[in-house]
Amino acid sequence: MTRPRVVLYNPRAVFYTMPLSLMAIASALDRDKIDVVIVDGRLETDPIAAVVEATEGALCLGVTVLTGAPIHDALAVSRAVTIARPSLPIVWGGWHPSLFVNECLDEASVDIVVSGQGEDSFRTIVDRLIAGETVSGCVSAPLKDLNAFPAHDYSLIPVQRYFALKGARQIDYISSQGCRFRCAFCADPAVFNRGWTGLAPERIADELEFLDRRYDVDDVAFQDETFFTHTQRVNALAEELLRRNLTFTWTATLRADQACRLGDDLFAKTVRSGLRRVMVGVESGSQEMLDRLQKDMKLEQVRATAGMCTRHSVGAIFNFIVGFPGESESSMQATLDFAKELRRSNPDFETPIFYYRPYPGNPMAELSAKNGYVFPRGLEQWANFDYVGGRGPWISPAQWEKVERFKFYARHAWKPGAWRWPLRTASRLRCDHDWYDLPVEKLIVDFVRPPQQVS
Repeated sequence: MTRPRVVLYNPRAVFYTMPLSLMAIASALDRDKIDVVIVDGRLETDPIAAVVEATEGALCLGVTVLTGAPIHDALAVSRAVTIARPSLPIVWGGWHPSLFVNECLDEASVDIVVSGQGEDSFRTIVDRLIAGETVSGCVSAPLKDLNAFPAHDYSLIPVQRYFALKGARQIDYISSQGCRFRCAFCADPAVFNRGWTGLAPERIADELEFLDRRYDVDDVAFQDETFFTHTQRVNALAEELLRRNLTFTWTATLRADQACRLGDDLFAKTVRSGLRRVMVGVESGSQEMLDRLQKDMKLEQVRATAGMCTRHSVGAIFNFIVGFPGESESSMQATLDFAKELRRSNPDFETPIFYYRPYPGNPMAELSAKNGYVFPRGLEQWANFDYVGGRGPWISPAQWEKVERFKFYARHAWKPGAWRWPLRTASRLRCDHDWYDLPVEKLIVDFVRPPQQVS
């Protein structure tokens, strides 16, 4: 007897993180009774043809959907499958469906939406479909302890192809879900209600040791939103990795207040266990703005974190955001100044700057709406939402021009390399004096090497 088959689709995107969410829900199914096929649009020449072929005789199609450009691909694939297989149920899950349940259900090709954590919800849907029931609407479940779910089955994806695309033998791995914090611009509280759950350190080490032996891993990218949430857990994991003599390096997200709670000794232990780089969300160089954003963090903690990274030779990416509603010129300047301070302290630090774009599910977005901001309506408009390269209406053309020029000069002012010294010297002088008019150096560099356009 042929076993039921579930097809899962990961839409095209500009990054090559492994499809962990699809692996999670696939691994939570009874694999002795159900076959699972994962199709990744990023790996396919013709994703629509691949999915249509894979869904022949399938029980259902599941699609994970992020806000922005991936929606275009998710819609194209879902609509094509609906035409080719009109009786096949199509399930959408992920961040966008979790926040926009009704908009997704309004799409004719979407039959079911999973909101929030998907393992139990999707398994319930599959069980009901196998039983011959009709399923529609939204299915959700409360946040559950990750330790209750089985390990992700990496044999479901072509791991070596991701290595090739990444240019590194790097495994993506998630050890926790959710976030305890209350940042006023973040949508996470709307999905997980400030809940958090994490795998036990021993289990993490067991799974990573297995993956290392199977795939010869050089690096692990923890995709957790707040990896360092519990100091004792971090300490136990570092000891497990050291005890097993695992040689891969690893990267993770880190809040500055968490770094200060770790302290130098534990931070040094994580480095011995393989920590090579952290990503720190600073957001603003103005303490007043940080307080308004409810970051519950002090700039001195960021400076302390930078000092720890420098002392222990850990790379760091300090992310900033400018252009919040009502943000003053002095606040934006404080952010540029703080980015310069961090770069001066360690030329290896990266300080990317993004523009605030309102995204529902948080106080800042609600305030934006009250002040007249109109959110995209419908999936087609949300598909054009660019939360990386776009900017909100509060950024004037002059402000945007200043920030873009600053980003160019700050990127080159402290970049090493003997042959770079003319551009480095000019860029450092400009940053030191905050003079970004007549950007001839930028024009020359952009002419010789035009900026890449993300499609």
